[in-house]
Amino acid sequence: MNSSNQTVRLSLVQMRDRGTKELTTQATIQWIEQAAQAGSQIVCLQELFATCYPCQAEDHAMFDLAESIPGPTTDAMSQVAKRLGIVIVVPLFERRTAGVYHNSVAVLDADGTIAGVYRKMHIPDDPLYYEKFYFTPGDAARRDGSVPTDRANGFNVIQTRFAKLGVGICWDQWYPEAARLFALAGAEILLYPTAIGWIDEEKDEFGAGQLDAWMTSMRAHAIANGIFVGAPNRIGNEGRVQFWGNSFIVSPRGEMMERGDDQTEQILTADCQLAEIDVVRTHWPFLRDRRIDAYSDLTRRWIGD
Repeated sequence: MNSSNQTVRLSLVQMRDRGTKELTTQATIQWIEQAAQAGSQIVCLQELFATCYPCQAEDHAMFDLAESIPGPTTDAMSQVAKRLGIVIVVPLFERRTAGVYHNSVAVLDADGTIAGVYRKMHIPDDPLYYEKFYFTPGDAARRDGSVPTDRANGFNVIQTRFAKLGVGICWDQWYPEAARLFALAGAEILLYPTAIGWIDEEKDEFGAGQLDAWMTSMRAHAIANGIFVGAPNRIGNEGRVQFWGNSFIVSPRGEMMERGDDQTEQILTADCQLAEIDVVRTHWPFLRDRRIDAYSDLTRRWIGD
C-alpha cells in the first residue's frame, strides 16, 4: 500500500487506571469512540493500558493480570476497531505460554484483524520498575532476513490500512538504534506507548530534567529519521509513582504538534501528512549520508578497550 500522499489523523489516549481491567477497558473504549467521532483513523493507547502498572514490586500475583494474544482484551478491542473502521494500538501484559510473559502491543487493523504484534525488546530493572521479573524480551529478528510467521520478531513494521507503524514500548524509546531500525524498515509513524513517571522522593530534585530528557530523546528520533512520533503516557498516582502524562505527537522536524499536561485525562490528536516525510528527508538527508560501511562496531557491547 502506498500511503505517502495521505493525511492520517492520529490520536493518543492519556488516562488513569480505573482499578479493574473491566472498568479501565470500558473507559478506554469511550475515549476511543470520542476520538473516532473526531475523525481519528489511528488511536494509540498507553503501555499496559488495561491494568495498573504491575512492576513496582516483584509480586507473583501480578502474573494473573496477563492474557494471551488473541484473548479477551484484543477480542473486545477488535470489535471496536471493526465497528469504527479505525486502527487501534493495544498494549497489554501478554502470557505467551506457561512461564513466558511479554510486555506487548497488538495492532488491530480497521477490519478488526490483528495486523501485527510487537514485544518489548529493552526491559528495564529500576526502582519501582522491576520489569525483568515479569517480562521476557522480544525475540530478535532472524539473521537471514526472512519474515517470521508470527510477525512479532525484532523491530518489525506493521502495515495497517492507514499507515505503516513502528511501535516500541516505553524503555525502547531511549534507544536510537531501535528508532533507526523501525525507520529503515519503512515505518511512517513511530509510536511509543508509555508508563513513566516521577518517583516520590526524586521529583523535586530531578523531575523537570527527567521529563525534558524523555521528550528530547523521542523528538531526536523524529528528527534523525524524518518520521512522525507519538508517545501516549498514563497519568495518576499508583503506589509511589506519579505518572507524568505529557503525551505528545511531533512532526518529522521534531516540532511539537500536540502535547498533554501531567494530570488531565485527554485525547491528543494531530494530522500527519505522510508526504512530509519525503520533504524532510530530502532537505535533511540524514538517511542518504549514513556511512553504513563504517558502523559494524555498533553490534559490539563496548569498543573502548
